[in-house]
Amino acid sequence: MTIWTDIDRHLVRYAGPGEFSPDIIDRAAGSFLFTEDGRRILDFTSGQMSAILGHSHPEIVATVQRQIGILDHLFSGMLSRPVVDLARRLADTLPEPLEKVLLLTTGAESNEAAIRMAKLVTGKHEIVSFARSWHGMTQAAANATYSAGRKGYGPAGPGNFAIPAPNTYRPDFTDADGELDWQRQLDFGFDLIDAQSVGSLAACIVEPILSSGGILEPPAGYLSALQQKCREREMLLIIDEAQTGLCRTGSWYAFERDGVVPDILTLSKTLGAGLPIAAVITSAEIEAAAHDRDYLFFTTHVSDPLVAAVGNTVLDVLIRHRLDERSAKLGVFLRQGLDTLADRHPIVGDIRGRGLLVGLELVANGADQLGARVTRRCLELGLHMNIVQLPGMGGVFRIAPPLTATEDELSLGLEILDRALADIA
Repeated sequence: MTIWTDIDRHLVRYAGPGEFSPDIIDRAAGSFLFTEDGRRILDFTSGQMSAILGHSHPEIVATVQRQIGILDHLFSGMLSRPVVDLARRLADTLPEPLEKVLLLTTGAESNEAAIRMAKLVTGKHEIVSFARSWHGMTQAAANATYSAGRKGYGPAGPGNFAIPAPNTYRPDFTDADGELDWQRQLDFGFDLIDAQSVGSLAACIVEPILSSGGILEPPAGYLSALQQKCREREMLLIIDEAQTGLCRTGSWYAFERDGVVPDILTLSKTLGAGLPIAAVITSAEIEAAAHDRDYLFFTTHVSDPLVAAVGNTVLDVLIRHRLDERSAKLGVFLRQGLDTLADRHPIVGDIRGRGLLVGLELVANGADQLGARVTRRCLELGLHMNIVQLPGMGGVFRIAPPLTATEDELSLGLEILDRALADIA
């Protein structure tokens, strides 16, 4: 019997129509994965868009080894020094009034907690999000997720609405020059929200760059205008920076570009650099209002000291090595290489994104199937890529290497992608 016999017999398939990768991963280090049969694979997705410091970073390893022998897990009502330190240090990276922190486990859980808080504080229940959003697979997070996973599970919770996602490459509302008229699109979206609402709009939850939606970056000014729509309706603005937060896009937080400050911020993937820790961060005013209404989010792993210690180490490395600046610099290098590929391969229609979160969209007929074939070919050649396939869009590669990657490693990935595009196209 082979391991694949056990896989076929015993593992639940959880990726929808997607299949498991054909390789069994034995270990990982830095920007590379190593299979049981000895192959080396360059990781251009940072695991699940999480391992921003690469795999098995020595400081993360040392922290886990030290902390597991001192204090790993507590009763959920108990506190430890790593938790308090991480809360304070996260607040120090953020603009006022974001200073109150709840430490949890996953991105879905943090969005669940944020939506629950918004409903309790506002006394309302309706939630707005983008039509190509991904916020998680737990109940409230899944209700606010529109890019996948909605069919076949029965009715979603009442009061969940979608607005059009701003896509500058495939605009649905255009100006005289054929460019995306995002203000008109946003106005139209909220006209529909107002028509459907029963007068109980609690919050809008959005990603500052939609990742699973195809690396869609709202134009400059969009988030500010969205926040104004929320203010007019006395809604809270929740920004989900699971993939964009903590230096990935060339700044500490993607929302900083637009000069907005969310009412509630959620972090997850990048905070643990591959380990499961998430955060909900809000103002003292909102936290006090939630507490006065008996806010309850008492989970098994809330405020766990082990992963909080890892979060502190992640901040140490980000600050010491100025990885926000490094991400911005490497992002320029990566973008230049991808632009060269776009010039060489007619099937590449668009390059977009910010820092080390970049999308490459294929536009040939059957681009979604073509993208799947390119993905498989990249893996055969030693590069792990991820393709987003959504109705109405071509195949969009999500490229998110570790912030610790070198220019040589990025060049290797570009060379493999170049060859794969040539082989398949």
